[in-house]
Amino acid sequence: MSTTHPSFQVEVLGASGTPQHFTADAGQTVLQAARQAGVRLPRSCQNGTCRSCICLLVRGEIQYRIEWPGLSREEQQEGWILPCVAEAHSDLLIQLPV
Repeated sequence: MSTTHPSFQVEVLGASGTPQHFTADAGQTVLQAARQAGVRLPRSCQNGTCRSCICLLVRGEIQYRIEWPGLSREEQQEGWILPCVAEAHSDLLIQLPV
């Protein structure tokens, strides 16, 4: 019997106006999934401290791989996320900052 792992659809809205789509598998960060699909998202440190990849979570649920990513409590409440350390736990709609 094989075990299937869930995967989630991610839609990225950016400055170009054309949404980009990719699939994020369970256990994979949003940034890893984007890179695997050929979708370029801003990045640098990839460990949740530099904030280069910051995006607004418009819809969906994520869970962080680290206890406290480089976001203030207020930013988290506003919906900002760091895709380099965030795993999708549902389909996502994220917006790149302008």
